[in-house]
Amino acid sequence: MAAVGIVVALLVWMATLLLISIWKHIYSSWQLPPGPFPLPIVGNIFQLEFKNIPKSFTRLAERFGPVFTLYLGSRRFVVLHGYKAVKEVLLDYRNEFSGRGEIPAFRVHQDKGIIFNNGPTWQDTRRFSLTTLRDFGMGKQSNEQRIQREAQFLLGALRKTHGQPFDPTFVIGFAPYNVISDILFHRRADYNDKTALRMLSLFNENFHLLSTPWIQLYNNFSGYIRYLPGSHRKLMKNVSEIKEYALEGVKDHQRSLEASCPRDFTDTMLLEMEKEKHSTDPVYTLDNIAVTVADLLFAGTETTSTTLRYGLLILMKYPEVEEKLHEEIDRVIGPSRIPAIKDRLDMPYLDAVVHEIQRFIDMIPSNLFHEATRDTVFRGYVIPKGTVIIPTLDSLLYDSQEFPEPEKFKPEHFLNENGKFKYSDHFKPFSAEYNQ
Repeated sequence: MAAVGIVVALLVWMATLLLISIWKHIYSSWQLPPGPFPLPIVGNIFQLEFKNIPKSFTRLAERFGPVFTLYLGSRRFVVLHGYKAVKEVLLDYRNEFSGRGEIPAFRVHQDKGIIFNNGPTWQDTRRFSLTTLRDFGMGKQSNEQRIQREAQFLLGALRKTHGQPFDPTFVIGFAPYNVISDILFHRRADYNDKTALRMLSLFNENFHLLSTPWIQLYNNFSGYIRYLPGSHRKLMKNVSEIKEYALEGVKDHQRSLEASCPRDFTDTMLLEMEKEKHSTDPVYTLDNIAVTVADLLFAGTETTSTTLRYGLLILMKYPEVEEKLHEEIDRVIGPSRIPAIKDRLDMPYLDAVVHEIQRFIDMIPSNLFHEATRDTVFRGYVIPKGTVIIPTLDSLLYDSQEFPEPEKFKPEHFLNENGKFKYSDHFKPFSAEYNQ
């Protein structure tokens, strides 16, 4: 009898949960975009294929439209699928959806930095960082010279292989690492530097971990599984180690700082921190500067390194593209000088190949999460404050209306009928920010 009572109690409990879930869903979602019905506790987890979430989003968009609602656990998401929906939200509603959705795997950063920060310091830190990066050459000729110098070191490292097979992961990774490190710390590392190799290894491992089903599960159910063993612990350990490396670099700069002559990005941030030393609520603390530096080092290194490696694989698979590309390089640049940004105007095929590589590999299928900063009416729906917004970048990059046969690698996607480079507003490989 006791066993029967326990079973009945469990059934009643489960039925109650289901009824509460149904009531909450009906009450709270009648003004939300449509979407699949969420189950108690788990939400819509069974509607997603965690090994291929972009495919799941595409399938759901075909059923519910370009703007739909999902629940992962109790967390509410609104997914934007397709060019019009993504651009409309991030351009016309940029202020309403300017928040950053939390990513629990990076909670160790505690609302610091510029990538995974969802705290009150994010906008100030981001604005100041962009200005400072430009001051130290980003997008300017001085950065072109920095890249040209590092390219010579990369060529030297490649020549040392004497044409033998080798793993290019870290050899190629050193080039973008040193370019961004020079901006941040005014220093570069030799290609056998153990500390730099360790950082490159951590960057590479984290990039792979972030795409695993377990980390995606953790980011939506961290409250349930944070205490369990799993790769989320390894990711957070790696993130902490990268932050400690950045913090040591910041402290080293602090000891040798000269207010009249800032050497790099870190010095400039430290001088800003000095201006706030009497503030009761400073933005620029040592921790915030360290996490910002770590964010820039990771983002500036791993995305470029991964793109270059995939680019090499693609050129190996499509020798006819490589041959045509080589011909253009020989014709415009020749064997006796270093490439320069100005050459881009005379190299439409190279420009198209670089863009098509980034489109084709679809490195970041979903943009960093945004968040509704207030209750917002969008396309007749009411999206409550705190709702996480997911703009799907792959829906832009693989739009068959813009890129015919998108599953095929075709540099012609970015060339007009005259063979000139053709830019596409759908080309958003890393983020879907739009300017007015």
